[in-house]
Amino acid sequence: MSAVSREERLSKMETEERASSVSTSGGSEGSLDRLLPTVSTGLSPRKRTTSQCKSEPPLLRTSKRTIYTAGRPPWYNEHGAQSKEAFVIGLCGGSASGKTTVARKIIEALDVPWVVLLSMDSFYKVLTPDQQTLAASNDYNFDHPDAFDFDLLTHTLRKLKQGKSVKIPVYDFTTHGRQKEWKTVYGASVIIFEGIMAFADKKLLQLLDMKIFVDTDSDIRLVRRLRRDITGRGRDIEGVIKQYNKFVKPAFEQYIEPTMRMADIVVPRGGCNMVAIDLIVQHVHSQLEERELSVRAALASAHQAQPLPQTLSVLESTPQVRGMHTIIRNKETSRDEFIFYSKRLMRLLIERALSFLPSQVHVVQTPQGEDYEGRSFHGKRITGVSILRAGETMEPALRAVCKDVRIGKILIQTNQDTGEPELHYLRLPKDIGEDHVILMDCTVSTGAAAMMAVRVLLDHDVQEDKILLVSLLMAEMGVHSVAYAFPQVKIITTAVDKKVNNLFHIIPGIGNFGDRYFGTDAPPDWSDEEMDEPSY
Repeated sequence: MSAVSREERLSKMETEERASSVSTSGGSEGSLDRLLPTVSTGLSPRKRTTSQCKSEPPLLRTSKRTIYTAGRPPWYNEHGAQSKEAFVIGLCGGSASGKTTVARKIIEALDVPWVVLLSMDSFYKVLTPDQQTLAASNDYNFDHPDAFDFDLLTHTLRKLKQGKSVKIPVYDFTTHGRQKEWKTVYGASVIIFEGIMAFADKKLLQLLDMKIFVDTDSDIRLVRRLRRDITGRGRDIEGVIKQYNKFVKPAFEQYIEPTMRMADIVVPRGGCNMVAIDLIVQHVHSQLEERELSVRAALASAHQAQPLPQTLSVLESTPQVRGMHTIIRNKETSRDEFIFYSKRLMRLLIERALSFLPSQVHVVQTPQGEDYEGRSFHGKRITGVSILRAGETMEPALRAVCKDVRIGKILIQTNQDTGEPELHYLRLPKDIGEDHVILMDCTVSTGAAAMMAVRVLLDHDVQEDKILLVSLLMAEMGVHSVAYAFPQVKIITTAVDKKVNNLFHIIPGIGNFGDRYFGTDAPPDWSDEEMDEPSY
């Protein structure tokens, strides 16, 4: 198989979900096998892929959208706690003033990953039957503060600013109601919040780091509104003009225009004013630079020379386990044997992990008519989450012992300029916050990637004491890092090695697990630092 570039992999991803600029995590649970090298029976090595070639641009332009292919850097410190909030830009202005255009111009000029555009239009209140009748005849005032659900809006924006996963209602302007399915959004470094009443609520104002008012001539706004409502929302011209004169224009003069004085920047002429947009982008960049974190360096120097934590469980080193380690650690082992004995160890590891799940007494009747007092799982669901790419090799072992288990994916890779882990992609099952989660990665050295994955799960409301981190091989540094940051996470592995070298590889180690399992190798002109494996 030929090497697959980052652009090709993300182009395939984008048909299912956005990878960065607006990150979503839905309930789809299909396989991501097409993103990864397939495991063949032959032994010929394939060229290894990388997603961090420095010469590649951080943008992937497709026929439908632009995807930011750069990953999200750490938003938490070495203690596992969030140490920086998302930077929130508030965009206010009259109806059809060009707020969304300005927002998209800012996103394009910022050229940073993980930007979320949050529209106030999504937070209109659910109308009563009487209000529905008024709306159908253009007699309901959608331009009044009472038309918006400020409680839900404030709650959602606060959670998103704190780095949490949120669900956004989807408003249907044709039916004047919310759709059944809500959109899940997660992982914002920058949030651009736009709406006609963006500055109308005191609690909302407190969440805004930067306030921008888009000032556009009223005649231009009317023409835009006519075009938008007639072509995009199925309205007739008489109804649009009636609504404008009765509600839109008075609301602008009474509620919206007075809030211009609260703005840090007023942008005349909307999206055409590139001078103002450039100034805004410069300020946001300076704010983001002040918030940059260095997690891996802190992990390398913290919590070492400590006794191994009680939350760690290491598979008993029986002659059988020791023998399998001897085979997979041997650099002369063939790929077929490496895969075979790795799978055997994975099965033992998963079985060991399941023993830490909560159980309850369960009495059944045997075929002989006698009662048997056994045990059964005491919880709602078990979900497996693999850290791509090596972690996905553990999924078959989990599926073999857990019937109908749900699977999620997280892609974390290393930024070659900063050395920090970055979140590139995630797809988690719906309502994962209710589950016990088995987090899978084959090797853990510093623990930086494992910490990022745990943080992602916590941001999706998974309880810390319901997370089990399973890994074939860990370094003491990684064990300490995860256990210190997340003391309630259970850690299960088959072996713990003491050292990590200056390239953050485990010593004596197992080599590059992903390369050995998938049969990929690195081109001779690539340095070890340019690889995305092993996981940090």
